[in-house]
Amino acid sequence: MKKLLPVILALLTFSAHAEDEEKKVTGPIVVIKTNMGTMKAMLHEDTAPKTVANFLKYTDDKFFDGTVFHRIINGFMIQGGGFELTEDEVIKQKKPNDPIINESAKGRKNKLGTLAMARTGDPNSATSQFFINVKDNAALDYPNNGGGYAVFGHLTEGLDVLNKIKAVKTHTTSTVNLGPGDRYAVTQSQNVPVETVKIISIRRAEKKQ
Repeated sequence: MKKLLPVILALLTFSAHAEDEEKKVTGPIVVIKTNMGTMKAMLHEDTAPKTVANFLKYTDDKFFDGTVFHRIINGFMIQGGGFELTEDEVIKQKKPNDPIINESAKGRKNKLGTLAMARTGDPNSATSQFFINVKDNAALDYPNNGGGYAVFGHLTEGLDVLNKIKAVKTHTTSTVNLGPGDRYAVTQSQNVPVETVKIISIRRAEKKQ
């Protein structure tokens, strides 16, 4: 029973967050199918319209299909949407579309189960990469030294899958990153999963009749 208690508390906390968010927002739902299970997320069109439109453009273009969660930090977040595994089993960055404006100022908080945009030190540099918070991360909220990390959705299903993914062991290994001038370079990257966590597909959920 003692071992089950933390799991039960986490589920209750997640449920409370989800219910709280659902009371505030209704928007498109996407299905995130991975090799470790399926998650569903509701997107926040009201507070992050440009970010949601950007995410749905990648979704409709099937850009995310075959990409991986390339960065996992248990106790922080899981990040994906920008790298794929080549036939030689090399983790290589895909060329994304142009960056978007940061909408963190009017967005929601980086709480457990929320989806937010990954970016560089430039607040307006987010493209395709996103992350899912595995705990409340208030330090990522606006203003965060000039620009927070824009939350654009929250999980409605799949906390168990999120928990499985965040527990995957990681290491430092070589990845192929896209740099200035669209030139590729081999980089030593930290927090890369030892076991491949693949995004099989992300699709809009079918509307109920």
